[in-house]
Amino acid sequence: MAVAGAIAPSINRNAMRCCSSSSFVRPPAAIVAVVLLGACASIAGAEPRIAPPLTATLLDGSRFNTAEQRGKVVLINFWATWCAPCREEMPAIDAFYTQNRARGLEVIAISLDEPKDSAKVHDIARLYTFPVGLASMARYKGYGRIWRLPMTFVIDREGRLRDDITGRIAAVDLAFLEARVAPLLGP
Repeated sequence: MAVAGAIAPSINRNAMRCCSSSSFVRPPAAIVAVVLLGACASIAGAEPRIAPPLTATLLDGSRFNTAEQRGKVVLINFWATWCAPCREEMPAIDAFYTQNRARGLEVIAISLDEPKDSAKVHDIARLYTFPVGLASMARYKGYGRIWRLPMTFVIDREGRLRDDITGRIAAVDLAFLEARVAPLLGP
C-alpha cells in the first residue's frame, strides 16, 4: 500500500503536467478510432504466438518444463488458496484432466500463495490429480504480471499460446474446457 501511495503522486503530477501543457494537442476522434480499430483488427487476426517458457519445481519435488511438453496441450492455471473462484474451478479442471490426459492434455497449477502457506497449498493439492507448484519455485516471467486470479493459459501441441483467461472474464468450467481446449486435443 505504501508503494502504491508513493508512486501515485508522481504519476498524477506527470499526467497533470502533460495534459495542462499548452503544447498538448488532442487528436481528432476519427484518428483515435482508426488507430483503435486497426489495433483490434490486428489482434483478432493475429496468429497465436509461441508460448513463453514456464519451469517449476512441483510440490512432490519433480520438475515441470513447458519446453518438454511439445506435442501435448498444456493448461497452466495460476491460483491461490485464498481465492474462492480459483478453488471453484479446480474440480472442473481436474475432471477434464482426468478425462483427457490420455489424449495428450497436461495441466499444471501454480499457487501464488506465500511459501509460509505451503501447508494450505498441499492440503488443497491433495484433492486433485494434476501437478501443483508454488510461484516462488517457478519461472514464468513471459506470462506477465499475474495479479488477477484465477488466470489460465492454454498452449497447443505446437507450443503456441492459444488462450489466456482471467476468471473475471470467463469461468473455467467443463463447458468452457470442452469448447476451448478439447478441439486442440483433436479426435
